[in-house]
Amino acid sequence: MPTFQHDGIEFAFLDEGEGEPILLIHGFGSTKEINWVGPGWISTLTRAGRRVIAIDNRGHGASAKLYDRALYHPSLMAGDALALLDHLGLRRADLMGYSMGGRIGAYAALAAPERVRSLILGGIGIKLVEGVGLPETIAEALLAPSLGDVTDETGRMFRAFAEQTKSDRQALAACIYGTRQRLEREDVERIAVPTLIAVGTRDEIAGDGRQLAELIPWAQAIDIPDRDHMLAVGDKVFKQAVLDFLEARP
Repeated sequence: MPTFQHDGIEFAFLDEGEGEPILLIHGFGSTKEINWVGPGWISTLTRAGRRVIAIDNRGHGASAKLYDRALYHPSLMAGDALALLDHLGLRRADLMGYSMGGRIGAYAALAAPERVRSLILGGIGIKLVEGVGLPETIAEALLAPSLGDVTDETGRMFRAFAEQTKSDRQALAACIYGTRQRLEREDVERIAVPTLIAVGTRDEIAGDGRQLAELIPWAQAIDIPDRDHMLAVGDKVFKQAVLDFLEARP
């Protein structure tokens, strides 16, 4: 598995296929394999003639684990993604993030619009601006003595997922606290790249995708029918919308 160093932190990534590059940024508690390989995104995009690059975010997967909350600010994590493009000698790429990865992608598009050819936000809607990220109850659930001690429904879901994937729960809890940063409406109104927003119709975590699209110039939104936050990731409607968007964007 290839790795690179940025800010003294080691990151794992994958780089497959040939063609125009797209960089994938996974969601909280996930990995490049869980978010993108398993649901078929890598194979879908490489078959469509794309070079597909996916990073393990700091604190996740095979990348370094950090325990200082301040090291998980979304602007720093956006810098990691852009540093991977630098490492690969890529001037710019399409960028797709899911959930927390979408928040990171928005920060990247604001920090370096010249590097982001287009932006795809999956699993994150109006809560990009009406919230600060995942609730602290998830961090509390991750740090609880056992799953049986967790009563919050969403916290239980993420705790069980972290145990299933054998993730570093302390690092993930630090990530929850560190990524709870607000983007204002006037911030997202400055996103100046073609943008696709895709949210499941049963997703109670993301917020309405169409409301977010109304704030972003050159944005469009699609509904992923009858899918919640977890099941929307690999949905065929989502995949086809992304392929169509990449084909049509300037």
